[in-house]
Amino acid sequence: MRSILLAGTALATLASGAAHAQMSDNVIKIGMLSDRSGIYADINGEGSAIAARLAAEEFGNAVNGTKVEIIVGDHQNKADIAANLARQWIDTEKVDVVADVPNSAAALAVQVITRDKKRLFLMSGPGSTDLTGKECSPYGFHWTWDNHAVASATARALVEQGRKSWYFLTADYAFGHSLEAEAASTLKEIGGTVKGGVRHPLGTSDFSSFLLQAQSSGAQVVGFANAGGDTINAVKQASEFGLPQGGQTMAALLLNINDVHALGLPIAQGLTLANSFYWDMTDETRAWSKRFEERTGRKPSMNQAGVYSSVKHYLKAVQEAGTDDPDKVAAKMRGMPVNDMMMKDVRIADNGRVMNHMYLLQVKTPAESKHPWDYFKVLKDIPGDQAYIDPKKSGCPLVK
Repeated sequence: MRSILLAGTALATLASGAAHAQMSDNVIKIGMLSDRSGIYADINGEGSAIAARLAAEEFGNAVNGTKVEIIVGDHQNKADIAANLARQWIDTEKVDVVADVPNSAAALAVQVITRDKKRLFLMSGPGSTDLTGKECSPYGFHWTWDNHAVASATARALVEQGRKSWYFLTADYAFGHSLEAEAASTLKEIGGTVKGGVRHPLGTSDFSSFLLQAQSSGAQVVGFANAGGDTINAVKQASEFGLPQGGQTMAALLLNINDVHALGLPIAQGLTLANSFYWDMTDETRAWSKRFEERTGRKPSMNQAGVYSSVKHYLKAVQEAGTDDPDKVAAKMRGMPVNDMMMKDVRIADNGRVMNHMYLLQVKTPAESKHPWDYFKVLKDIPGDQAYIDPKKSGCPLVK
């Protein structure tokens, strides 16, 4: 009997050691790389890190007995800093997955690093469709939204209302260029026209000259192909210059609930936008958003909700695969539907695009809003296969 017990103990020890050996470095390390000090700090930033921690906590901060560790960094909206941080994290700190990364130029730079070094990349913040197009990666997964999804939905909605002529104020870097191009392409398809546009530096505080050009264009719609603090400043100054009062419609092609909160309903009311998440949609979204608000003092943006969803799906894939091997986990992530408070039974395409629903929203008037953060009316539910570019037409060489 003693021999049998000893043999059983030895086998259990061997099995435990074999299982543990499937996890590299005895830790699952997630690097949250975000804008923690600039124009996207409100819609991503520390809120994204908190969203990732909420996901890890649902697993008890460990998967299959291996500790989950989350580290954070600030890319300062600079592609070279983002790339260097990602490289340093992977080479010296043994990071298994890089997550978040708002700013398309930064994300495209990190995509190269993670692809070359075979590390998973969970994006919930950048908008460029190249991330799941010509620059796609077997290790890259694009959550939450992209430029095509938000720009196309907004452009279609306004053209259907008879607002066909557009003028663009565009952030002068990869994200803004892509956002404008996606909206312009949709306008061309459905009979809209582009009367012109101007590009502004990222993080500018003075939009006066750009808004005067938009005003003099006579366009029915002024499309803001920017995000975060740039959008807030542009919309505020447009109101001060009297563009809405003169009959021009303001279209924020990427707008988050945080931006509406900063603008206030008297200025933001009536804006049409597309988001993949709104905190007040279901009992599940309300419960999770309450947990988030208890940590942050505010409701989550769609980007922050997307971070939670992406990290949870990654950890679930590690749990199911029994390893943090990047190739096996990537295959498991693609093989399992995404299921959480944000999305239900959502597939991940071969190009890494998460095919979640988008929602066409409209900002409420002050009279319609009944309680804090009660900002949106849901106008339309857009399924993922309608919201996003067909993966077969994305230009990604991974698509079979």
